[in-house]
Amino acid sequence: MKSISSVCFLCALLFTCTTDAVAEFRAGAAVVDASPTQFPVLVNGGMTSRTAEKVFTPITARAIVVDDGDERIGIVVVDSCMMSRPLLDEAKALAAQRTKLRPDRILISATHTHTAPASMGCLGTDADPSYVPVLRERIVEALVAAETNLEPAQVGWGVGNAADFTALRRWIRRPDRIVEDPFGNPTVRASMHAGSNWDDVTGESGPEDPDLSLISLQSKNGRPIAVLANFSMHYFSGPPALSSDYFGLFCEGLQSRVSPSQDDGDPPFVTIMSHGCSGDIWRRDYTVPAASRKEPTIESYTDGLLDVAMETYASINHREPEQLAMAEIRFPLNYRVPSKQRLEWAQRIVDEMGDRLPKTSQEIYAREQVFLHERQATEVVVQALRIDDIGIASTPTETYALTGLKLKLQSPLKNTMVIELANGGDGYIPPPEQHLLGGYNTWAARSAGLEVQAEPKIAAAALGLLEKVAGQPRRNFKQSKGPASEAILNARPAAYWRMDEMAGPRAVDSSGQNRDAIYERAVAYFLEGARSDVFCRDAGETNRATHFAGERMRARISDLGDQYTVSLWFWNGMPVDGRDVAGWMFSRDHDNGIGPAGDHVGIGGRGNEPGRLIFQHGADTAGASPAAGSTEIQRWKWHQMVFVRDRDQVRIYLNGNSQPEIDTESPAEFPIGFDRLFFGGRCDNDSNWEGRLDEIAVFDRALSADEVAALFPN
Repeated sequence: MKSISSVCFLCALLFTCTTDAVAEFRAGAAVVDASPTQFPVLVNGGMTSRTAEKVFTPITARAIVVDDGDERIGIVVVDSCMMSRPLLDEAKALAAQRTKLRPDRILISATHTHTAPASMGCLGTDADPSYVPVLRERIVEALVAAETNLEPAQVGWGVGNAADFTALRRWIRRPDRIVEDPFGNPTVRASMHAGSNWDDVTGESGPEDPDLSLISLQSKNGRPIAVLANFSMHYFSGPPALSSDYFGLFCEGLQSRVSPSQDDGDPPFVTIMSHGCSGDIWRRDYTVPAASRKEPTIESYTDGLLDVAMETYASINHREPEQLAMAEIRFPLNYRVPSKQRLEWAQRIVDEMGDRLPKTSQEIYAREQVFLHERQATEVVVQALRIDDIGIASTPTETYALTGLKLKLQSPLKNTMVIELANGGDGYIPPPEQHLLGGYNTWAARSAGLEVQAEPKIAAAALGLLEKVAGQPRRNFKQSKGPASEAILNARPAAYWRMDEMAGPRAVDSSGQNRDAIYERAVAYFLEGARSDVFCRDAGETNRATHFAGERMRARISDLGDQYTVSLWFWNGMPVDGRDVAGWMFSRDHDNGIGPAGDHVGIGGRGNEPGRLIFQHGADTAGASPAAGSTEIQRWKWHQMVFVRDRDQVRIYLNGNSQPEIDTESPAEFPIGFDRLFFGGRCDNDSNWEGRLDEIAVFDRALSADEVAALFPN
């Protein structure tokens, strides 16, 4: 019996030692040239079809394989505008035959260079039939080579602030400057690059994501194996086709800076730039006047971004990870198919085209309607993986920066990057509220054809997968409370809305009184808000605000009475000469009554008092003007307004000034039912607010001058 026990113990010890050896974390990487071999070749990235005759910079497939003895995961990033799911499924199946990788443990994404061979049909360009099989084979070769290079490794994470290299390209147009879509309808309230003309717009349509994230893999002795970078910037469009765009320049530059010389006996160091959530992002900051903007070359832009990358890389600490996991889900999504009337319109145009490709915007979108009608629906692939506390989520789409922030800020893992255009090329997925604003990113086509609810469905799937691989629930995002927030709460508000939601329709009351408000539809969420330095506690955190684009936020406080106070921060986006009233920011009245009867605060326009605070109680009477302040309100700047009604006395304070901007008598006539509050517009939707509001607090009493002063941060 004793000898049998000894044998069992030795076997168990041997098994444990063997398991420990197998469980060692390993990583390998490789780069394969995926340039076409036949010319001319069709090129993606434009509205109409074009070809290239030569390679300007190499088109590559860059791969990483990681393994811990239980899981083996492959990641490939290809210099491509976008790649279809069927093509990538074929590549994964072929790679599974030649490696130990399972198809559902492979993530393949596109850099989104607009100067790469066409591997997928989109808008006016068809896939190049001679190039597709070449690309499929090169993807597989990259995975095979990376697996061959597997060696014991360690991992590290770093993230740098590269805000100077990314900005919003999608801006909200003024309500009187709406333009037509390709179908002849005036729907374009938001459009790309509209911010180049400040007179046409009221502000950006969403937040940006400044994170330049790096996952670094090193050998046990510190030799660099690979760096996987991730950044949200659409593309540069510098060199002619065929070109890997700035993505390729970044990879070559990072490789030369990190490892300028290598031992011929070691596998080469591999650098990869993956595409972050860039559906509404580009490099040019339209908030800066054109005369003050320096236009970089593609080389100077890349060099500047590399400086941020190197500073971040130097801060990375490496360790051997203990947990490796990956999960995938596939599910159907519908296309926004054309109505019978639109389909008939489209078919007539396509029939007139005959066999040629489309040349005009109308022809392009007519052809796309036929494609969507034929397909009706598609299948999308979403993935998540983890390496210890590092997570990667993927979307198969051109995803807005807001969606990426939703995933990062709610991920259960401490460090998370989001790779878009992975495992498919399913086009733009604007958050639902952005569909109402229209524009190119929403026009139904293969480049933007998924159902309106595609964004929340894909985001929910990615978060669910992150929870699965992490083995823990998602984080509940909440802005920290800085001293200015605490000052508002200490004043005991009846309601306090921080306006930091990532989606509607509920605006959460932070006062503890449970008086949540409701956003109407035409709003944009999570833009930069007022005074992050005082409204947030955590260093580097951005205070958030909501941008109103013609609709409002509605609230109800039943016991407000004729003594109350409203404190809010406002940012006006509407030129004051654009209409008679630039915009009403606050209103207490009946909902959509026959006319205004209660209290209303806004900014004057060309009708009277342009650019100054105005107060109106009840309806305008013949020849009467609203009470007005004397200070001219700067457009696109944050200001604080405190409205105090003390029975028949109204005082409005601006930016902490001890003297009221407006001090007037106004009868406190509030019939039964005046419990409705509107922010971002007036009760009757006249001249609704065009801009942002933030940190709205309502008090059920008239605050004193000292209490008002305490609400304005030093």
